[in-house]
Amino acid sequence: MGDLLRIDLTRRTFSEELIPPELIREYIGGKGLGTHYLLQEVGPEVEPLSPENKLVFVVGPMGGTAMLGSNRYAVFFASPLTGGYGECYSGGNLTPQFARTGYKVVIVEGRADTPTFLEVSEDGARFHDASDLWGLDAFKAEDEILARTGSKKAQACVIGPAGEKLVRFACVNNNYWHQLGRGGPGAVYGSKNLKGIVWHGEKKVEVARPDDFKAVVRDLVERTKDDAGVAAYQRGGTLNMVRIMNGANAFPTRYWRKGALENFERITVETMLAEHGTKNEACPPCVMKCVKHNYVFEGRHKGLEVEGPEYETAFVFGGLCEIDDLAEIMWLNDICDRLGVDTMDAGNLCALGIECAERGLIDEKLTWNDPDGVAAFLEKICLREGVGDLFAEGAAAVAAEYGLEDVAVHVKGMTPPGYEPRKMKGMGLGFATTARGACHLRATMYKPELMGVTTYGEVTDKPAVYVDWEDRLTIMDTLIYCRFYRDLVQWPYITAVVNAAIGTDYTEEDLHRIANRIITMTHDFNAARGIGRETEKLPEWVTEKPMEDEEGLTFPQDEMVYMLAEYYKLRGWGDLPPLEPTKPR
Repeated sequence: MGDLLRIDLTRRTFSEELIPPELIREYIGGKGLGTHYLLQEVGPEVEPLSPENKLVFVVGPMGGTAMLGSNRYAVFFASPLTGGYGECYSGGNLTPQFARTGYKVVIVEGRADTPTFLEVSEDGARFHDASDLWGLDAFKAEDEILARTGSKKAQACVIGPAGEKLVRFACVNNNYWHQLGRGGPGAVYGSKNLKGIVWHGEKKVEVARPDDFKAVVRDLVERTKDDAGVAAYQRGGTLNMVRIMNGANAFPTRYWRKGALENFERITVETMLAEHGTKNEACPPCVMKCVKHNYVFEGRHKGLEVEGPEYETAFVFGGLCEIDDLAEIMWLNDICDRLGVDTMDAGNLCALGIECAERGLIDEKLTWNDPDGVAAFLEKICLREGVGDLFAEGAAAVAAEYGLEDVAVHVKGMTPPGYEPRKMKGMGLGFATTARGACHLRATMYKPELMGVTTYGEVTDKPAVYVDWEDRLTIMDTLIYCRFYRDLVQWPYITAVVNAAIGTDYTEEDLHRIANRIITMTHDFNAARGIGRETEKLPEWVTEKPMEDEEGLTFPQDEMVYMLAEYYKLRGWGDLPPLEPTKPR
């Protein structure tokens, strides 16, 4: 019996392997193991949409346990959007069933001849025909796949039409509203004729030192009871960030021109709580209750219900597209979820579409604060209709087609989340250096910037803070801890959790070493694929172009070069190579 399951869609076979114990010690689990197997098995010559690409699913050593914030799983792959390192994490209710299969890693490779869905259990894998499911939206597909599985406890992760049509930022849904979101894992599914995977199992989940693990769980439970951060998530979830970022003049608006939305009150937590019957939900076991189940009670979207919108969805449609109505944003959120695309890239591209329409580059009825126009354009992208076929290739492809390399806002082909880098320069460093492309989650640098740990506008104090946070959050990702516990999971505590979970006696210094190795591996994966130093910069639109408000902020390239040089030194990567022009993907 092994703890790694390998599934070959081409041959319709599966096999088990035993993960060497030394790999667990060196990589802990989660992101460590996922990155190891991706680097070992997906070579630089492998095209992301070819059968040779692999989906490396992992569950952390805490998955399926009583630890708060442990109900998350991950997938690693070569990204169809960037051509490089791909990683995604999702919550919901799937993780315990994954963990109870007994597998820590499940690798899906090859390509099925016809549409297929997989059933993974402690008995291995079963292959099911999904021909009649091809074309269904993600919600209907999840319902149908689960109905065809014997286990009542089963959970599924599926794609919608966007994944089938190989939209390069297609996501994978579980429990309707939870996504493996960024970088296009849904397109990898589609390229493999894989509609979904069902997970269920009955195996007991065990940790190395049960008594020590129970103690650290009890400690965290106690510390959450009177924690202000927990209370804030319980009240408003991530939508709290709309008011915070808008007030900081760091809420990207009107396609990265401004840092504040004039009518932002209509998309805040207060509007959500007052008008949309908000119900708090959680990914058990969790006390954050950050999931907000909302309803539309009147108007043209009456009867709509969604989990969300999350802050990033409110940012792209509310800020970048200037749609100042939460019900309309919920509607656009629902379209993205059902068709199966990452809202961040989808919303960024809709805003870029408005920019293109205003310049006369595309013949589309698109303008600011136009939910109908955005919805129609969004569907064209997801279904690859008309000019949507180009936009389905991502921001870099649009920029190359229309000569907008100095306008389209992306890093490595991935569009950024909702933090204005001209104001929050630490976030700019994160956008530039993250291996998967512009990302806020690898170090969540907005937190120390908002908390005053670093100073707005300054760059000299940011690289060291960034490295420390990136290291700690990388260890969180080896455990696959929910990000929202980051303030409660400082170095002494997370060191104790790692040791209790996998039976080591690591020090904080040891964990820094492990984190640095994993982060280096992600960059090695990219470098082997030709995605190197030349991609680690921000576009001119957010460096040379001042913000269109009273602050008029810019982000001079020499400041980014300084931070990058310091980052490279702290990572032990030597001197920063010379800056070269970014090459289109």
